[in-house]
Amino acid sequence: MSRQQADYLFTDSPWAVASVRSANQPGWQHQAFPGKTATRFQPAHKLGRHAIEVRSESSASMLRQRVRIEPHQLGRLRFSWLVPALIASADMSQRDADDSPVRLILMFDGDRARFSARDAALSDLSEALTGEPLPYATLMYVWSNDGASGPVIVNPRTGRIRKLVMESGVGKLGQWLDYERDVRADFEQAFGERPGALVAIGIMTDTDNTRSLAQAWYGPIAHLPDPAKP
Repeated sequence: MSRQQADYLFTDSPWAVASVRSANQPGWQHQAFPGKTATRFQPAHKLGRHAIEVRSESSASMLRQRVRIEPHQLGRLRFSWLVPALIASADMSQRDADDSPVRLILMFDGDRARFSARDAALSDLSEALTGEPLPYATLMYVWSNDGASGPVIVNPRTGRIRKLVMESGVGKLGQWLDYERDVRADFEQAFGERPGALVAIGIMTDTDNTRSLAQAWYGPIAHLPDPAKP
């Protein structure tokens, strides 16, 4: 995929119009990763819903929107996805098999002075390769092959990325699944601390580690601020 394609803003499809909006920020943008084949994202209509169809062939890239939602306004996040099949050899607890058919990704600000030496080095490497440091914390909603790893999976490369398992196994494949999550509660469950501001939201289907093929559909994403908070 060319750089021009990688910078394409997904703002014209009904999916994007219905998704999260953030004042003074660009729309949904494709983010490629250095050394990785780009995943294919395209607007689609699946079983009566506007969606983004994602097809990954030994690839990893992300559709991302920058936001700025302060901790007291985190509220709830509503999203949906449809997964036709799992990635047979994926295991998100293992570095060489860390792929997922769906990921809803939340990136948070925070005090990077609290990073371990290893995480600080990873952040510096990320900035050198991509122009952006490692987010202070990244929470992912994922679908795992089985429930053996438990409800929270810590990324094998860094503890600053943690995955909350929404589904496991094959029982709900091939159908739209809808979720509404308390972002603050989920962050505290995964990290054991209070969240900072939410600074980006992304979707990602990746098969770069398992060198396989995966396909998924994502419905619109809605942020619902807590009406009780100013």
